[in-house]
Amino acid sequence: MAVRKLKNYVNGEWREPEGCDWLDVENPSTGEIIGQVPLSSTEDTNEAIAAAHAAFAGWAETPVDKRVAPLFKLAGLIRDNHEKICRVLVEENGKSLADARAEVDRTLENVEVSCGMPILQQGEKLVGAAPGIDGEVLRLPMGVFAMIAPFNFPAMVPFWFLPYAIATGNTFVLKPSKQVPCTMQLLSEYIDQSGFPKGVFNMVCGDRTIAEAFMDHPQVQGVSIVGSTPTCRIIANKCASANKRFQAMGAAKNHLVVMPDAKIDDVIRNMITSGYGCAGQRCMASSAIVCVGDELYDEVTEKFVDASRQVTIANPLDPEVADEMMVMGPVISAKAKEFVHSMIETGVKEGATLALDGRGVQGPGLGNGHFVGTTVFTDVKPGMEIHKTEIFGPVQVMLKAQTLDDAIKIINDHKYGNGASIYTQNGYWARKFKIETECGMIGVNVGIPAPVAYLPFGGMKSSQFADIKTQGSAALRFYTQDKIVTERYWPEE
Repeated sequence: MAVRKLKNYVNGEWREPEGCDWLDVENPSTGEIIGQVPLSSTEDTNEAIAAAHAAFAGWAETPVDKRVAPLFKLAGLIRDNHEKICRVLVEENGKSLADARAEVDRTLENVEVSCGMPILQQGEKLVGAAPGIDGEVLRLPMGVFAMIAPFNFPAMVPFWFLPYAIATGNTFVLKPSKQVPCTMQLLSEYIDQSGFPKGVFNMVCGDRTIAEAFMDHPQVQGVSIVGSTPTCRIIANKCASANKRFQAMGAAKNHLVVMPDAKIDDVIRNMITSGYGCAGQRCMASSAIVCVGDELYDEVTEKFVDASRQVTIANPLDPEVADEMMVMGPVISAKAKEFVHSMIETGVKEGATLALDGRGVQGPGLGNGHFVGTTVFTDVKPGMEIHKTEIFGPVQVMLKAQTLDDAIKIINDHKYGNGASIYTQNGYWARKFKIETECGMIGVNVGIPAPVAYLPFGGMKSSQFADIKTQGSAALRFYTQDKIVTERYWPEE
């Protein structure tokens, strides 16, 4: 079968960059090469930015109901092609079909929320700010915005940003992950069919060259990224020095706290999907479990390790398992697998107990993929490398605390603050956890305080370098600038 060569989408046209290098796109479940992505140049990126800049003035003057009309059409196209998008996503990313379907649902929800921009973007008016003087706040678009996408959510994460930027009257340039560009290529085809004017949306494929061009170009007003914390720190610094807006969503180590009154069987089921869905490659995946009390720790550890052994590990597109709710596929690459293995070895050397070892997992159809089995460390102490590091794989570390205050301290002492959840039926404990835990996303009796399109999303501490979160009304604040008008009119003579 011929390998598909992907293209850029610039100024309403599909373009193959000239003289560029190409990178293979791999199915991580099988090792098969399913496509080639161009490594576009700075010049290619600048052409896309120029197209977006040229389109901005006309698009910003377009009435908001006309700006969201193509988004309504795009929502219909995503809805009509839901399963096709899911299967492309699974093929290049390796997550289960159930996880892909949930991701595409959230992609669609963000388009639907952005269709409400005629309401969301309304300004404010104060009559009588002073005698005969009124005050007004206008929320105006700014120009060209750019986004650098990660591999773990090829559809959803770009749509935390893209539809809101466009609906508010800005234009947009997207760099999809070079590891998983096929999903966004397909979604860009639907964007092309939705009726946006040329240059409003552009996509450029490649590597860090594109990201650097975004930050260097004076016509780019702001940059959004979901990536590693070191990369986010670099982008935040460069954007700040250039007076650009930025949203830099970084790494995570998400904790689940189990209290003595928790419904343990429900908790175990919930923790399995939270920790092992997408092979642990979610920014909101749980990866550290804190049990309060010695007896509870022993009970949860025993049941969680046993349940972890039962997780199905397979090629998610294998017809025998494709429609199961809990299937764990591979990590994204051989490099990622090697890193996960190295962290397991680190945990052993640190003295943690390797209660379940996912290295060397075997099974039908697993030989050529990048599979790591479910892995659990017990007797983990705060500050161990396996506790400090975002492993981004199916590795869970289990810690013990004597009180809820101790559990909260473990979380608050950690450098990352993306998300945390508590399992309890006690309202006092839940309230204390919600208020005192230093994380941006808090859950109560949920394994993942997942992003909901109607609400803001983002972390704290080294998990986010920005003061404006994404999605919902937060996205509106990022993509518009307030213009304050104070006005008075004297009566005619």
